[in-house]
Amino acid sequence: MIKNKSVTAIILIAGSSERFGKKTNKNFELLNNKPLFIYSIDTFLKNKYIDNIILVIKKEEEKIVGDELKKHITNNIITLVVGGKTRDQSVYNALLKTKDDIVIIHDGARPLIKDEYINNCLYEMDNYKGVTIGVKSKDTIKITNNDEEVIETTVRKNTWLIQTPQCFDRKILFSSHKKIKDKQNITDDCSLLENCGYKIKIIEGDYMNIKVTTKEDIYIINVFKNNVDML
Repeated sequence: MIKNKSVTAIILIAGSSERFGKKTNKNFELLNNKPLFIYSIDTFLKNKYIDNIILVIKKEEEKIVGDELKKHITNNIITLVVGGKTRDQSVYNALLKTKDDIVIIHDGARPLIKDEYINNCLYEMDNYKGVTIGVKSKDTIKITNNDEEVIETTVRKNTWLIQTPQCFDRKILFSSHKKIKDKQNITDDCSLLENCGYKIKIIEGDYMNIKVTTKEDIYIINVFKNNVDML
């Protein structure tokens, strides 16, 4: 249980959206007449442990983000921070704007995040410096070389697909960002702590917490959102 610790949520919507196949930011795609990222903000605003929210954006999208926040959000404790060219740079920019004890990082393009996963992630911060939500892989995963030849097959029962949110001791995450200079193969913040020798705890989530990456994902999200009581 979290006691006497302040928490900042960092929500990322400054990505390039290259794989989405449109020129516009995927986070502005509508789900029941609301942009995707608004759903994530709503969930974090309602969480009893969240003290502050930092929304990481592109500089050129500051006006449209501001307009959408005014339209959909009434309780606005949100600070806008301009992101960098990469995910790790965007997170680092956000870390510079908070002094809270814990940061919880989430992809704005995961609109179906549940409050219970935020809580479960935060509860484990009494025992770990880094915690993430994930799901066990349903498929066999194979590792290949650059010629797409299989060099290794993972053990399925020990293979996880990592999602967000991810929770961290802010000071530890900040120092890990400073320590790891080569971030070319760093695709999430847990990897930074792993490279610095910290153990990461995985909390099992669910398969509805998908990240919208391609246009097909919008259809999947719509099915999940509008038929959740049937699942």
